[in-house]
Amino acid sequence: MRRIKSELKAGGELVGIEFGDPIKPYAAVWLHATGFNAMTYQSLLAPLGLRARIAALDMRGHGRTTLAAKPRSLKSWSRFRDDVIEWLEKEAPHGVVLGGHSMGGCVALMVAGKRPDLVKGLVLVDPVILSRKVYFWNHVFPPVSMLIARNGMAKRARKRKPVFKSFRDALDSYTGRGAFSSWREPFLADYLLDGIDRVDHDEAANAEQEWRLLCEPKWEAATFAAQRNRPWGAMRKVRKKKIPITILRPNSDSVISGKVRAQLIQMYPNLMMKQVRGTSHFLPMEAPYEVRDQLSAFIARLVEGFTVEEDGPVSRSLYARRRRVS
Repeated sequence: MRRIKSELKAGGELVGIEFGDPIKPYAAVWLHATGFNAMTYQSLLAPLGLRARIAALDMRGHGRTTLAAKPRSLKSWSRFRDDVIEWLEKEAPHGVVLGGHSMGGCVALMVAGKRPDLVKGLVLVDPVILSRKVYFWNHVFPPVSMLIARNGMAKRARKRKPVFKSFRDALDSYTGRGAFSSWREPFLADYLLDGIDRVDHDEAANAEQEWRLLCEPKWEAATFAAQRNRPWGAMRKVRKKKIPITILRPNSDSVISGKVRAQLIQMYPNLMMKQVRGTSHFLPMEAPYEVRDQLSAFIARLVEGFTVEEDGPVSRSLYARRRRVS
């Protein structure tokens, strides 16, 4: 695993991690969920680095990225979309398989809608795609955003504890609690590696320490509330350009309602919607192999040029068939 950083025009660096041969072009790029960071998913992505070059990015206001993050100015996820597009133009202009979880999945879809030339395929894990009505009212009557800002996710984010006495204190605070209770190891520890940072500047061995969330609670809450997005328009563009797309949906607590699921399938019949049993919205942390397999399959087909048959297991006889001599 290597850390990467790229200076963007807005001022500041978009930071991330990568796996695989640095000489090769990028095959796939991963985008995280609200409040998380690229490092959260490193154990999921690392095995893919054995076959291809893979990157995961810290979006604005998250992880180690230093781009300006002002909560009051955030109205939609277009800013995240445009940051990713600028990064892709600079680092992967040939196009990549783009994947993402939750917000990251929606942002990936929005990137493909605006710049389909940069996206070869989409692997979206429970992407935040709400009903058309939600987006309609957010655009024609912006005060609706105030109601969304009061929703449970945004409210909980604003109340999130921002400071910890140590890394261990943070780990103990989250382990087995709330949304983290279903996570496999080492996802929580990996999240905290770039989710908090020591800010007291005292000696390393000092007992009095101060560690702070890198994604500020106000920014996380603003991100949940910023729903003036256009994922349905992006989906129409993806369908028109025939970009392959797979959506992994949990069988409980999915952000994609049953009605939205049906509308997505009806809108894009070639879309593959796969429900993963025994998972929640935190599907990547609960069934990482499912996500990895989908990314691997898309890399094989869309980047490496393998057919479905070639990429799958092949059985061959050790004995050549003997020709019968008459």
